[in-house]
Amino acid sequence: MSNKPDTHIPRIIGKYTSNKKGPLLFVTAGIHGNEPSGVQALEEVFKQLETTKPKIEGILVGVSGNHKALNQNKRYIDEDLNRVWTEENIKQKKDETHEQKEMWEIIEILNQFPEKKFNKRYFLDCHTTSSASLPYVSVQEVNDNDKWAHNFPTFIVRGFSDIITGDIDHYLSRIGMTGFVFEAGQHEDKASVENHEGVIWLALKEACNLDLSQIETYPDCVNHFAEKNAPEQKTFELVHRHGLKDSDTFKMEPGYENFQKIKKGELLARQNGKELKSEWDARIFMPLYQSQGNDGFFIIEEVEGR
Repeated sequence: MSNKPDTHIPRIIGKYTSNKKGPLLFVTAGIHGNEPSGVQALEEVFKQLETTKPKIEGILVGVSGNHKALNQNKRYIDEDLNRVWTEENIKQKKDETHEQKEMWEIIEILNQFPEKKFNKRYFLDCHTTSSASLPYVSVQEVNDNDKWAHNFPTFIVRGFSDIITGDIDHYLSRIGMTGFVFEAGQHEDKASVENHEGVIWLALKEACNLDLSQIETYPDCVNHFAEKNAPEQKTFELVHRHGLKDSDTFKMEPGYENFQKIKKGELLARQNGKELKSEWDARIFMPLYQSQGNDGFFIIEEVEGR
């Protein structure tokens, strides 16, 4: 996939079914335009599925997110597409900004796969981070999302969607679907594509009963993620969000990585000329190292799993 402005990324990247009854697996990628690895992974998955034609139950649908921003390699055009899925925007049918219009296009696709046609509807939303990161699942503790997330071999972070409003997984959970966000690694890291591809294959296995041994690129297509890149499964909960206003001048101290341990009193960032020091012995999560964004960093703590 290219980021040239004249590139046309189809809204539906692909659909695959063996016409057997089963669930919907609805995979979204590129909700942020500077995060193309999920789109690339979906393209590879559909290529392999069309080559080997394995049997699955239900249907896989792959959908691209912010078209215009993807083609410009920008996070968003008018506003963050992962903040517009609020109950208010949906109820009032708002479509004023570029991202609101894209939201309605994605909803229109999803409406083609109504709940009554499937025994279950799953979602997987593919993202990457601005700082170096191990791959991880971000899950909202509603429906059976958390139980589903623990089928996947990596770090699991609870509570992100409870602090942030208007993200797509919040909306999809609200309408009764089961799923999570998967953060595959840093935006430009080649391993991020491997990780996205691996988690999509595993989701096909878990949701649609795919026999992975039928895939030509197996086991590498899964093991690059599950064996090589993913950390041992641990569960974390979000304890703090450091939000930013448009008027704030914010700069993280250099070198912080996702899940890095931090100590009380440690200098984390500078904001509007003042030092920001840690109030926790915990771990830093999603430190901001890009120009656009309204979240400076988060703090997480390890908890018991299931």
